[in-house]
Amino acid sequence: MSTLYFLLIIIGAIIVYTVITRLYQKRIVKTLSEQEFREGYRKAQLIDVREPNEYEGGHILGARNIPLSQLKTRLVELRQDKPVYLYCQSGMRSGRAAQLLYRKGYKNLSHLQGGFKKWGGKIKSKK
Repeated sequence: MSTLYFLLIIIGAIIVYTVITRLYQKRIVKTLSEQEFREGYRKAQLIDVREPNEYEGGHILGARNIPLSQLKTRLVELRQDKPVYLYCQSGMRSGRAAQLLYRKGYKNLSHLQGGFKKWGGKIKSKK
């Protein structure tokens, strides 16, 4: 019986953590539809936070690849005075990237709802 309580506590903690993280993300990053994203990304710093192999398989035209795994060490490549538009494959990594950028002082953050897999615009592929 104590194992059941332990599992319920763990599951409850995971749910609470997930809800808090989502609410925090909603407060710091704007989630944009594809149309809203298209309207603003040319005036912003467009960052693909996927890994290089994903980026080379296809990316939004004009995007720079700064993988989430390298973002902390490559912050000098981003300007704080310009909007930052982020995207990944599904929207999860770009949300985490936005949290990291927000903690480092970036305030004008947006990401693509549904990520690259929902993108219907122009793409560039290296393969």
